[in-house]
Amino acid sequence: MVLKQKIQNDLNEAVLGKEELKSSVLRLLLSAINNKETEKRTKIWKEKPTTPVEDLEKESQLTDDEIINTISSEIKKRRESVDLFEKGGRHEAAEKERKESGLLGAYLPEQLSEEELKKIVKIAIEKTGAKEMKDMGKIMGIVAPQVKGRADGGLISKVSKELLMGQK
Repeated sequence: MVLKQKIQNDLNEAVLGKEELKSSVLRLLLSAINNKETEKRTKIWKEKPTTPVEDLEKESQLTDDEIINTISSEIKKRRESVDLFEKGGRHEAAEKERKESGLLGAYLPEQLSEEELKKIVKIAIEKTGAKEMKDMGKIMGIVAPQVKGRADGGLISKVSKELLMGQK
């Protein structure tokens, strides 16, 4: 919840500083966070319909980890958009998406380098005894929770495949 307050404060500063792109990105992010909180509140209410409103509000607040997941999801959407815009020859739109992704990335924990990630994946391979591509799920199951918010799922997958293929 500390993270949500930081995002709100940064939005206020961006609005005062007339930073249009940053204001827009942070508004969209807060909207995504509020949507997730609404989903959570609805789920809680369906499970416990007698929950007092103030408890419902408190319980439905996203944790910082849940907010990080939301930010990661928003970044992933923008990366996908960049690819599509590039393929369509819309380079200006792709660049805008890149900038938005960069602004959002500032709210994630420090990202692991590929070398740091390789060390973690090697340990997971050793722990699981993974030998083939069909063992990827085992590796991902161990690595993903350890690096949550600090490494992209695509990068984890890429590194895991490289290390598994290198074993042969």
